[in-house]
Amino acid sequence: MKKQKESSDDAESPTASGRVLVIHGPNLNLLGTREPKHYGLHTLADINLALACRAEAAGIQLDSFQSNHEGALIERIHAARAEGVRYLIINPAAYTHTSVALRDAIAAVGIPFIEVHLSNVHAREPFRQHSYFSDLAIGVISGLGNESYLLALDYIIGRLRQD
Repeated sequence: MKKQKESSDDAESPTASGRVLVIHGPNLNLLGTREPKHYGLHTLADINLALACRAEAAGIQLDSFQSNHEGALIERIHAARAEGVRYLIINPAAYTHTSVALRDAIAAVGIPFIEVHLSNVHAREPFRQHSYFSDLAIGVISGLGNESYLLALDYIIGRLRQD
């Protein structure tokens, strides 16, 4: 008798399930035109589209949110817990170096997150080399341009597939 092929032997890997929220901090709405030598030529819309396509292909729900206002970012993070968000990807931008309130919001909701930065913050001004978030993050990706976001999402997709 021939053993039937199980579905787990398929060439395609299983899809992840879960919800991911991407948070973009202040001034990231200006990407593509703002200091391209540091931040590149990709717009925020380009980054969000690339993330959305990758998330859809993996079978996960992805939401993106950008604000120049600290309070709006905090409220969005608070809402994430009630929405069942499993992971955050956050580029706190300038708030990386200044916002204890945003740090406290992330700590309070307890959602695992990856901190991303487009530029290599360690090769820039000394004040940019301190983060209020890195010690809480499951990982930090810095200096790889828009790929920083995609690498963070790829890692999260892998984690969701393991769950």
